Amino acid sequence: MARPGRPPMKKPDLHPSIDAFLDMLTAERGAAMNTRQAYWRDLADVSIYIREKFGKEINEATTEQIKSYISDLTKKINVKGANSSQTAVRTVARRLSALRQYYRYLISENQRDCDPTSTIESPKQPRTLPKTLSEEEVSRLIETAGAPGTAESVRLVCLLEMIYASGLRVSELVGLPLSSIGENSQFLMVAGKGGRDRMVPLSDAAQKAISDYLKVREEFIGGDNVEAQSQWLFPSRTSVKGHLTRQRFAQLLKDLAIAAKVDSDRVSPHVLRHAFATHLLSNGADLRSVQKMLGHADIATTQIYTHIIGKDVKDSVKEKHPMSKTGTND
Repeated sequence: MARPGRPPMKKPDLHPSIDAFLDMLTAERGAAMNTRQAYWRDLADVSIYIREKFGKEINEATTEQIKSYISDLTKKINVKGANSSQTAVRTVARRLSALRQYYRYLISENQRDCDPTSTIESPKQPRTLPKTLSEEEVSRLIETAGAPGTAESVRLVCLLEMIYASGLRVSELVGLPLSSIGENSQFLMVAGKGGRDRMVPLSDAAQKAISDYLKVREEFIGGDNVEAQSQWLFPSRTSVKGHLTRQRFAQLLKDLAIAAKVDSDRVSPHVLRHAFATHLLSNGADLRSVQKMLGHADIATTQIYTHIIGKDVKDSVKEKHPMSKTGTND
């Protein structure tokens, strides 16, 4: 969306192989719409650069041309100053990953015979630990959210209790259909990344929050899109999708953090997901169970949380984990 007073930016006309690649990601790998859009943005940036500087399309780019793009991208980011070096590393690594997958697709479709990124090394990324919150801070957020006693506050408490009880991704949470709630709201059926469905248990607090919210849910349905809104657990009158958006939930959390006197820079839907995982492990849950609830395909992704908790707790997690004896859980 363009800023107020500015005309909308014209979508660039990219090489058709990009759309074909993105269609493959969606159809064969179950990529979510947010993932597809992220790949599109990365490939569009490279496409425009290659076209404007070298007069070629991205599907024809050479190794030297891509190296030139990476060099110019790094310089452009570094001009911005504070923390720019880490931003450059992450951005370059992500763009290279998108390019590698794109060129491998072209090779598999016999549209290229080589990958121009094969000899380009990805920059080494420093390990960054996920942001999280203390148990006291989460409790304070929930108590502050419920204080007004309005329909909006009841909904916000429900969102908080559910994400903290289940570790759902924000897109999974706001996009839950009404039918996802199991009998007596004891569990959720979640359609996760890559088409991987999972069943997630809910805490007593989350079950109560859902019960309270369902009594006021109808207040969020109305206008011209009632039929579309009615299918969602968290309907919205103003959203084109018919349900609460992740951007709106994130803004509600920022406002809540300020009211609860918690650093708003440390509060987001994803940080609550991190808090869910960290607090479970701190209280003795095994890594495999946490992996399943988070919907991680690879347990190595879940292991990052063991670097946040204390050494004594970390040793306990390893001891309880069924794979600890093999050394694969280090």
